[in-house]
Amino acid sequence: MRALLVVNPQATSTTAAGREVLAHALASELKLDVLRTRYRGHAAEATAAAVRAGVELVIAHGGDGTVNEVVNGLLEAHPPDEGQPAGSDAPLLAVVPGGSANVFARALGLPRDPLEATSVVLHALADRRTRTVGLGKADDRWFTFNAGLGWDADVVASVERARARGHEASPPRYARAALRHYLRQRRHPSSLTVELPGEEAVPEVRLALVCATDPYTYLGSRPVRTNPGRGVADGLALFALRSLSVGTVLPVLREILRKQGDPTGPNILSRDALPLIRVISHTPVALQVDGDYLGERSEVEFVAVPRALRVVV
Repeated sequence: MRALLVVNPQATSTTAAGREVLAHALASELKLDVLRTRYRGHAAEATAAAVRAGVELVIAHGGDGTVNEVVNGLLEAHPPDEGQPAGSDAPLLAVVPGGSANVFARALGLPRDPLEATSVVLHALADRRTRTVGLGKADDRWFTFNAGLGWDADVVASVERARARGHEASPPRYARAALRHYLRQRRHPSSLTVELPGEEAVPEVRLALVCATDPYTYLGSRPVRTNPGRGVADGLALFALRSLSVGTVLPVLREILRKQGDPTGPNILSRDALPLIRVISHTPVALQVDGDYLGERSEVEFVAVPRALRVVV
């Protein structure tokens, strides 16, 4: 089987020695090429080119951003047929976690250790074991586990800027950025309108999160659950706040960080298994998908695409 291993050398939990061991193990079973990413978008470009050239399997080794780029490149070169599951001729994705959160890899049930995850992938290939998973799409960008508009995306943008200056994307850094942008949102709140199929539009929403998996993300080893029970085979889930008051936010934070948390309340808008979510803002607000900041948008349409991708697991 022809395969491409896409490696992000800057990923949080990878080492040069570990990457060499991993590549050697995969090359013993596959006709393997290795790409080390050098710039943002490189993984997507290389994956699309490789799939068009006949590569049957792409292995993403890095954090969630690397996985997202690989998925977008793979599906750009081989888009799923509308309304149909990914067929047996679709190129395969495998994931070897190498980042700090690794949300999609954990949703697939993969070990966090890269070498253990590689062993799982190789055994799955030997057994011809794959599964199809659903994804989300934010306009033209695929996402594997979450997307957000407003406060959440502002935090992602802030941490991305810190990483560009050489700082680690650690849980304390996310927490400090979240507090800073919360205070900013209290002074200048976002005003979003959420449109859902078969319902009246909901105006004056302050934060909108869209989930393709449960948990929404992780804070270190702790899962963050906005829509508990949300599975990778269903539609999208929405979690939105109508208020960012302390009386709303503190109970929500406490609940989403509980092991069996299930946040509810009068200022919470929560829905599951949605085929479509549209969010509109009179002024542009920050958008993130899979922890990757995409700039500011005035309108975003989130679409659920069931069984869009074949994954080795």
